[in-house]
Amino acid sequence: MLESVAIQYLDTRLAAGERPLTAFRATLRDEEATLKRRFQADAPIAELVHGRARLVDELLSRAWALIVGDTDAASLIAVGGYGRGELHPASDVDLMILVEDATDTALNASIAEFITFLWDIGLEVGHSVRTTENCVEEAASDLSVVTNLMESRLLIGSTATYDKMKDATGPARLWPSDTFFVAKRDEQQRRYHRYDDTAYKLEPNIKDSPGGLRDIQTIAWVTHRHFGTGQLEDLVTRGFLTEHELATLRQGRDFLWRVRFALHALTGRHEDRLLFDYQRTLAAELGYTDDEVNMAVENFMQAYYRTVMDLGRLNELLLQHFRETILLGENLGEPEVINRRFQSRNGFLEVRDPQIFVRYPLALLEAFLILQQQPELEGIRASTIRLIRAHRHLIAERFRKSLPARSLFLEIFRQPTGLTHALRRMNRYGILAAYLPAFSRIVGRMQYDLYHVYTVDEHTLMVVRNLRRLMVAKHRHEFPQLSDIMSSLPKPELIYVAGLFHDIAKGRGGDHSTLGAEDALA
Repeated sequence: MLESVAIQYLDTRLAAGERPLTAFRATLRDEEATLKRRFQADAPIAELVHGRARLVDELLSRAWALIVGDTDAASLIAVGGYGRGELHPASDVDLMILVEDATDTALNASIAEFITFLWDIGLEVGHSVRTTENCVEEAASDLSVVTNLMESRLLIGSTATYDKMKDATGPARLWPSDTFFVAKRDEQQRRYHRYDDTAYKLEPNIKDSPGGLRDIQTIAWVTHRHFGTGQLEDLVTRGFLTEHELATLRQGRDFLWRVRFALHALTGRHEDRLLFDYQRTLAAELGYTDDEVNMAVENFMQAYYRTVMDLGRLNELLLQHFRETILLGENLGEPEVINRRFQSRNGFLEVRDPQIFVRYPLALLEAFLILQQQPELEGIRASTIRLIRAHRHLIAERFRKSLPARSLFLEIFRQPTGLTHALRRMNRYGILAAYLPAFSRIVGRMQYDLYHVYTVDEHTLMVVRNLRRLMVAKHRHEFPQLSDIMSSLPKPELIYVAGLFHDIAKGRGGDHSTLGAEDALA
């Protein structure tokens, strides 16, 4: 390991009598430069993220030995992302120092000197000093504290003291897995609301926006609390993910890790917002180039948005599986029949037969119509989402040209409620792109300008939503004249279709209005 070589060199410099501050600072600076070179040479991102954490482990161990010394009175514990063994170039090094006696003046002085030394060598440190009793008290009332403790790692100190703290804050005593799951699910919903429940704004946060890294961490946290392990591989073993879905999850995580690593290196600070100021440079840094129609930055950002769409869908699947396993257990309840093809189970729509899409492909559209007609349904059950995704290929040219498919698609637009939700789900599960190939080209497509706030597909669905609002009485005061016009139309569904197609040809070159008119006519 390159970090081992660096640490050996550090030990040699210290043994030769070099001033510790100088030697540590130089080692950290040199290794960060090495990591950046390896990143630019396309080294696997997981090696870099975990490698920096290992390097910091070694630096902290030596700094602790120099300043605090060999003692059982205090233990050095990695928490947060650092506890998971993940560190990006400007990530905070989150530490907890577990002490037996919080009033030990001499110990507290050496801890303060240790933390100051870490800042002086160039590490961004966040730390707390707690007794086991403090940990229990704070974890009982603060979800973030118990999450940090749950994924912590002992770096130096008493294993017995650390194990005592872990046991005292474990699910058998605090935050049992069902309570923890509900709290994390609600926390995610609040986080989504802060970003207007969309991943597709043009300056997203790669950590906290829907579909971002926090979604993957939420999955790992719930898995860890309930099963005692946060390894994503265990989700396959337990039947929550397929091997293909696990590969998609890992690929998405690695993509976001590369973006975050490059963003930290570019800005020189802990920055998770993909601001316009950075996007062009990051696109070049990550190897994207201009093509005949689109700029490199637009190709880069489309890759980003399609990645977070995949991750958001997997997050939805897994949280639904967790809900059934953790909250319901064996009490899934009896299904309620809706028609020959679908039924409701615990408030979610599911197929009555796994082969239904093979025998009756039109059910791929019918599912979304049923959700509109039965608004009490919360969504589509995870197993059925998988089947929909697996059978998208059945929506081929013959399917699209069939009169029943066209009638069913337009019937979705004729429903008095639920159109926006239906279209969003159809987009998320890939059905809208399958039924309208022209739409597939704008999925995750961004326009590099300050006029558009969302990606083209999200902007399009927002336009349809706003058209729908003109038909809703409680929103009439917003644009009364337009509401009157909409209410007088004999076929308002045609206006919704027009909204769906108004930007359908963006990103293809040429006049998108002319090209889009041809798509709409076809």
